Amino acid sequence: MRYVALEEAFFIPELAERQPTTQHQQLQKRMTPECARRCALRLPDLGEHRLAEMDDAGIDIQVLSLTSPGLQVDIDAERARDNARFANDHLAKAISENPDRFRGFAALPLQDPAAAVAELERAVTQDGFCGALVNDCITGPGGRYLDAPEYDELWAALESLGVPLYLHPGAPPADHWKVIEGRPELYGATWSWAAEVSGHALRILFSGVFDRHPSATMILGHMGEFLPFQRSRIDSRFASTSHSTTSTLQRAPSAYLGTNIVFTNSGVFSPAVMLGAVLEVGADALMFSIDYPYESSYDAVRGFEQTTLSAGDREKIAHGNAERLLRIA
Repeated sequence: MRYVALEEAFFIPELAERQPTTQHQQLQKRMTPECARRCALRLPDLGEHRLAEMDDAGIDIQVLSLTSPGLQVDIDAERARDNARFANDHLAKAISENPDRFRGFAALPLQDPAAAVAELERAVTQDGFCGALVNDCITGPGGRYLDAPEYDELWAALESLGVPLYLHPGAPPADHWKVIEGRPELYGATWSWAAEVSGHALRILFSGVFDRHPSATMILGHMGEFLPFQRSRIDSRFASTSHSTTSTLQRAPSAYLGTNIVFTNSGVFSPAVMLGAVLEVGADALMFSIDYPYESSYDAVRGFEQTTLSAGDREKIAHGNAERLLRIA
């Protein structure tokens, strides 16, 4: 089985030194010492350790992206623009050294929407990147969610270039949630990130972005941050509110989930969950991912190979859908 993995992180120590926050270090401190050591060794590595695990686990291609919090912590637009070019040039060099094994998602300076469009176009047309990955929303000056009118040009560029936007968690939270006060274990990948990003995705959906840009595609990881399993309830409860009578959406909310919004299983390796997702949104809307190095490549492959999916669906999810959507030969 050929495997293309879409949500595979890397880190640039020099970039962290250019940024005005220790958010990455704070995330590392939440890990066990063993996990922190693994990530500290493997995140900056774009050669020896990464390729060895790919070979051992049977991963053919990793689509690389800058790890959380990415550029979303940069305070000003000029710094974000410089850091985006720095990160993307670093990634382009790594891909050029192993073109058969690596592809890339661009980091974007969302603090300056026009610059984000220019950097996306540069990364895709000059360096052959597969699209872009951003870590939720910008919380500092210039910050806004991606349903804001200022980002319409970005959605148009994604549509024109024919590449997806991967909406990933990990930026410092834009809101203070009392529900997790005193329960730090709920912050992050355990729960709060999924809720934040799925909420952001629904803002984008309900704002009509995909009606204005019908061929634009957004990717959500971690088995869709809850959303594939809430499709029928989202439709039912939306239809029961007065907002449905004033909404300008051209389709039912669920119709965008699995078409304009597609999903990876990064970090969710349960065969039962994979089967449920296929039954709900279809095999064409799902792609294999690991979340390397935070998750094990071996666990990801083992979980996928234990599914009861048809051979055709397995081929689509393991590599076919990614090859089609990201134009990977």
